[in-house]
Amino acid sequence: MAQKSFRKSQLIAFDNVAAGHDGVLSDPSGAVVIKPCCQAEVDFYHTTTGDEHAAFATFIPTFMGTLELNSEPDPADAVARTAIMNPTEAGQSITESPHVIPQAPVVEKAWAPSNGGKIKTDLAIVLENIAAPFKKPNILDVKLGARLWDDNAPPAKRTKLDKVAEETTSKPLGFRIAGMRTWQGAAVAGSNGVTKGGYRLYDKHYGRTLTTETVRQGFEDYFMLERGGAVPKGPMRRVVKRFLEDLTDLKSALENEESRMYSASLLFVYEGDKDALKDALAREKEEWMDGTNGEGSPEEDNDEDQAPAVQGLKLIDFAHAEWTPGQGPDENLLHGLRSTIDILEGLLES
Repeated sequence: MAQKSFRKSQLIAFDNVAAGHDGVLSDPSGAVVIKPCCQAEVDFYHTTTGDEHAAFATFIPTFMGTLELNSEPDPADAVARTAIMNPTEAGQSITESPHVIPQAPVVEKAWAPSNGGKIKTDLAIVLENIAAPFKKPNILDVKLGARLWDDNAPPAKRTKLDKVAEETTSKPLGFRIAGMRTWQGAAVAGSNGVTKGGYRLYDKHYGRTLTTETVRQGFEDYFMLERGGAVPKGPMRRVVKRFLEDLTDLKSALENEESRMYSASLLFVYEGDKDALKDALAREKEEWMDGTNGEGSPEEDNDEDQAPAVQGLKLIDFAHAEWTPGQGPDENLLHGLRSTIDILEGLLES
């Protein structure tokens, strides 16, 4: 394991969190996300680095390693170390595993507090920030499952989470909107509920007010659509279609796995800046016509020449996840995934 060391004073709060996750941090470049976690989540990520779960692994953030956040008396002297998997140690070539990186990143913007006091740990996980390639990322967090607790949960927690599921769309639909943020533009920043940064924020309470009859409105707000109408022709329709394709592929992957993943979430990201979105789609078309497929030539392999991002979808939050051979697919998770697919299909058809 290669290691990088840095002081806590170098770490910067991560501000692209859609739902909860207080204390998440990143490096100054914004390329990584660092959040406090339990050992079970780290262990689960380790199981995805080989070939056994390759199809599933394409739908989770790239796992870069862990941080040990030393609790020292003087915060200025506290040092965090990140252990990054070495491709040769993992027994995989870089091309064989999407979760192995050739060189450890300099993680500066990222020590993770205890998630609002709920997680008491010195352990943090380092993941790719899938929002990094976007100019103005619009982010949606959809928590999956009608059952939100694992077998180790105490009775009080089970009762509490069952009550949340009963009172929201979690039980009937298998998902609920946990939070989102949408870019409204600099012109309205700081007014009418828009942040000074130009975003409208929707917290967990917003999602809990939605019912089976109104939950579609949450997706309309996320994609910034007119109430009740179909997604119009143009860039946004292409974005929704891509999400639908990704969701369908993820569903197929999960139907071929035997697992249980309680309280996992779907993380949607698309380009919120309309001009940047149009440019990204145009760039993709040009590269497709050139036959480069977004890869570029070796001479053009630098940050400026990388194709801008259009959208992305990942499954996240694996504190209560495990592979369960012999128990069949995770129908609790798939219930929410299928319901989400139904919503997006409705947006395209109505």
